[in-house]
Amino acid sequence: MSPPETQHATAGHAHAHGHGPAAPVSRHLRKVIAAVLIPFAAAVAVGLLVLWPGGAPPHKPSGVGFDQPTEKARVTKVEEVDCAAVHAEQQPQPTTPGGRPPAGGASRSKPCEQATIKVTTGENTGRTFQTVVTPDAPRHYTTGQDVIVSYSPKAPRELQYAVTDVDRTVPMWVLAAIFAFAVVIIGRLRGVLALVALTASFGLLTLFILPAILQGSDPLVVAVVGGSAIMLIALYLSHGLTARTSVAVLGTLASLLLIALLGSIFTHWALLTGNTDDTTGLVHGLYPNIEIRGLLLAGIIIGSLGVLDDVTVTQTAAVWELKEADPTAGWRKLYGAAMRIGRDHIASVVNTLVMAYAGAALPLLLLFSIAQSSVGRVAGSEVVAEEIVRTLVGSIGLVASVPVTTLLAALVVSADRPAPDGSGRTAAVGGRGGRRAARGRRRKH
Repeated sequence: MSPPETQHATAGHAHAHGHGPAAPVSRHLRKVIAAVLIPFAAAVAVGLLVLWPGGAPPHKPSGVGFDQPTEKARVTKVEEVDCAAVHAEQQPQPTTPGGRPPAGGASRSKPCEQATIKVTTGENTGRTFQTVVTPDAPRHYTTGQDVIVSYSPKAPRELQYAVTDVDRTVPMWVLAAIFAFAVVIIGRLRGVLALVALTASFGLLTLFILPAILQGSDPLVVAVVGGSAIMLIALYLSHGLTARTSVAVLGTLASLLLIALLGSIFTHWALLTGNTDDTTGLVHGLYPNIEIRGLLLAGIIIGSLGVLDDVTVTQTAAVWELKEADPTAGWRKLYGAAMRIGRDHIASVVNTLVMAYAGAALPLLLLFSIAQSSVGRVAGSEVVAEEIVRTLVGSIGLVASVPVTTLLAALVVSADRPAPDGSGRTAAVGGRGGRRAARGRRRKH
């Protein structure tokens, strides 16, 4: 082959390679990454084995709140009755400043509804009872509607069953099916793997994290071990067993450790107990061995995990793509370019996280607004301070994950050593080694 032909073939090969899929890193660098991640994965596996609870511990139901046994039931008949005849009291309506009743006061004369409920599951299947619904009640029933009822076996027979909620099984499953369909149609194989990872994550949450905490294990340790296992399964299943995913794993791990450290410091410094609602109090009453403050820390870690995965994967992919676009770029140039992407990501993710927590606490914020409390007093109350610490600690971890992950990715793709593969091409992403190899092939020809 003549020199012009040789140069033309080499240039054509370089052009084709630059627009193809991301090249794998060299065997040497894969060994370095494995030397870090394999011991970590082994430690997580050992932690799962040591802390595995074998199911939630048994307890005697208290019959209070969520600890009541529940069954399914169905509304078989709804009829109008006089409220006085069934001894149903309506909430008194407020008056206007002028002392006049508000508009729509005619609702006082509306009849009550008496619903007949038939139990469809449990030991008393087929048994019926009646419940009265006043006109100003927030929920009314229709014939054929499925509901959830609580069962109090020690109560008088006519008071053993009570409607606690409606049965939302069908709409929830339909919504889940629509979500899965959208993920698979758009994501294809990657979407299927993401759903498998989501199922595995939910399995770890329900089979390991929750029962282990109920068994009395340290919630912080359980959250770190369980969160790490979820991270490994979700990232590698969704994005493949590659060096790019491994870098994202390292960035996520570093950020999780930072979140755990900051969460521990500020929950103790701010004297947060974690016991701010009836549900937490009920859990602590049923299982006194649970460390409630550790439960708060575990919630911070698990709540931040999903967003962390998104940030670290995006930043790692950005560095890899930038290297593919400019194989001669050094790690400083890659870091600077990827950080410009990361700053936009930080702004959107932090705002999303804060708004998510604000939306969840909106009823509480409304109560403080009605009470006309000062901003400082609202922020200093434990129930709000807990959410502020949760939000800010998680946001700090997210912010820190961007430069950490970007730096790791830039160093990995820049320090990669080229190694020829079976086709004679270099396995490295590019750089000086790739150019030297190309010159060597031209001299050989």
